Order: sequence, then structure tokens, then C-alpha cells
Amino acid sequence: MKLIQGAIFDLDGTLLDSMWVWEYVDEEFLNRRGLPKEPDYLEKLGPMGFHRAAIYTKERFGLSESVEQIWEEWGCLAKSAYDNEVVLKPGAAEYLRRLKERGVRIGAATSNHEELFIGALKRCGVYDCFDAFTMTSEVSRGKEFPDVYLLCAERIGAKPSESAVFEDIAAGLRGAKSGGFYTVAVREPLSAPQEAEIRKLADQYINDFYDLL
Repeated sequence: MKLIQGAIFDLDGTLLDSMWVWEYVDEEFLNRRGLPKEPDYLEKLGPMGFHRAAIYTKERFGLSESVEQIWEEWGCLAKSAYDNEVVLKPGAAEYLRRLKERGVRIGAATSNHEELFIGALKRCGVYDCFDAFTMTSEVSRGKEFPDVYLLCAERIGAKPSESAVFEDIAAGLRGAKSGGFYTVAVREPLSAPQEAEIRKLADQYINDFYDLL
């Protein structure tokens, strides 16, 4: 880790303590339609970007709304929380600044949308730590593949073999590892059902960013 030239962070559940937002959004969305929240639903959405998740949700529940209408409803439900309530994971701000002091190039690889996460990062005072942002909507495959991490590495000007990817879900760790990155798993309570797999996939496992300071 002391030799890395690039650091690529997932946002939700890794840097941002925001997974509760998506539980709230999913529950509210399904409750409005009288649909049950089935146990595997949120887990399946995790690696997807908004567009793919909306397609999956429409097909899974046979909804009459368009993909765009589903996406817009999710966005409205989530925006207020990101703008006003979402905070960083413990030690995240300090660790990002430490990396910047060392000259490490920092990127974000996320399934979220910039209209949500940029406001949260600015309010939390760490937006200026990032050299580039990439979203799964910019690549053809989800986080179980290396595409979004490779694009982020290209944008920050770092080789995968000299970069670390920080993730909280097994699919993301699997995708990053297949791209040749060093992988760091960040504990997220909602990823507990995947913990055994996460620990196997990760080169390093941390409870929070204070473990790295």
C-alpha cells in the first residue's frame, strides 16, 4: 500500500455512509406499489448503475412505468438525503488527505450518479481530493467486470498494477481483481451476507479508514 500511485474508491458503502439511503429509496419505491422487498433485491442492484438497475426492476416486477420514470423517481427520493444527510465513513476524510499529501492520484468508480454524489462530497469537504470520477453508466458492463476501474485508472494516469481499489461488495472486488488491481475491502454492515467471499477476494480487509492511518 505504501507504493501505490493510484487509489480508486467506490463511493456508496465505501467512502460514503449512504447505503441506508438506497434501502429507504427501495422500500419507499416498492411500498408505493404494494410490492414486497425481497431479500436478494438490494444485493442484485449493488453492482448496477441506475439505468441497468431500473431495467432490472421494471422487468423483475413487471412495472408499467418506463425505465426513465423509475430512474427519476429514485433520484428525487435520494437527492435530499445526499444533499443534507449523507456523511463519510470513519477516517475517510483523513485518509484521502493523507493520500493527497503523498502525491497519490485519486479517483472514484461508482454506480451512483454525479447529481447525487458531488453535492455530498463537497459538503463533506473532500471533493477537491479527487482527480477523476467514473460511473458504470460510462462503460458497457457492471462492477463485476474491471471496465469502470480500468477507465478510472486511465483518467487518473495510474497503472492498475500500481493502484488500489477500495470496495465494499464482492462483485466490485472481483471485477477490480480481474483488472490487476490491489484490492482493499471496506467493512459495510449491509454487505455482511457476503463477508466470507469479500475476505477471500480482498488483498486487505479494513473495518474503517483509521486502520490505514
